[in-house]
Amino acid sequence: QVQLVESGGGLVQAGGSLRLSCVVSGGTFSTYGWFRQAPGKEREYVAAISWSGNNKDYADSLKGRFTISRDSSKNTVHLQMNSLKPEDTAVYYCAAARGYVIPTSRDYNYDYWGQGTQVTVSS
Repeated sequence: QVQLVESGGGLVQAGGSLRLSCVVSGGTFSTYGWFRQAPGKEREYVAAISWSGNNKDYADSLKGRFTISRDSSKNTVHLQMNSLKPEDTAVYYCAAARGYVIPTSRDYNYDYWGQGTQVTVSS
């Protein structure tokens, strides 16, 4: 049974940092992604990484502040978020795809999803 479990969310002041983790069990996948959804808004692409960790992609608006990484020994995907802004407030979801997806920004390309972790950035 495939499970994706996110952690690391919380309340942080603007300018602060958080590191999200997603532990994947029940399989290995070719592509891992992070998405987020703010109240009243559509789900938004954040970043993606390949199984090898060699290929990474980011939403243009988040480049330079967010970093995705993968710890293959622990089958865990991380999202380091720096210089957080109130508009980063959202539920953050981890996702996994069996194949190499193109484009990585489309949520329908992913096969499995976590339950999400809340990130709240106060001003």
